[in-house]
Amino acid sequence: MKFITKYIKEVWLAIKSLFVGMRRTGYYFTHHKEIITQEYPDNKDSLILPKRFKGEVVMPHNENNEHRCTGCQACEIACPNGSLKVVTEFNLLENGRKKKAIDKLVYHLELCTMCNLCVEACPSDAIIMDQTFEHSVFDRNELIKVLNKPGSKIMDGVE
Repeated sequence: MKFITKYIKEVWLAIKSLFVGMRRTGYYFTHHKEIITQEYPDNKDSLILPKRFKGEVVMPHNENNEHRCTGCQACEIACPNGSLKVVTEFNLLENGRKKKAIDKLVYHLELCTMCNLCVEACPSDAIIMDQTFEHSVFDRNELIKVLNKPGSKIMDGVE
C-alpha cells in the first residue's frame, strides 16, 4: 500500500512541476514587452553574447607578433581531455645556456569542452577564451588549429 501512495505523490509532483512551467510560459506569452530570446541568423550583426560565454581558446599576439606563452605546459596538463598540445624547443642563449621556448601550440577544437581550465592554469595569461561559436566545417582537420602565429616570439619580460 505504501508504494501506491508514493506513486501518487510522484505523479502529483510531476503535474505540479508541469503547471509551474506552463505558468511561466503563459506569463511571457501575455507580456509581449519582455523579449527573452534572440533570433540568431537574422540578428547576426547585432548579436550580444554574455561576457562569460566561452567559445574557443585563442592566443593573443601584439602588433610585433609577440605572445606571452613560455611553453610551461600548464595548460596541457590542466586540460581534462587533451585538447591542447604544447610543442617546445630549446633555444641557445648568448651566454651558452639553453632556454625552453614554444615551437607551436596545437589546439584540437573538436575535443574541447570549453571548460576554461587551461586558461585558469596558464601562469602568464597567454591564452584566453574567445567568443566565436560558429565551428561547423566539412573537414575535421579544419578544427585542428595552431594558436601561435608563424614567426611569433615571446614578449620581453615574460618569464
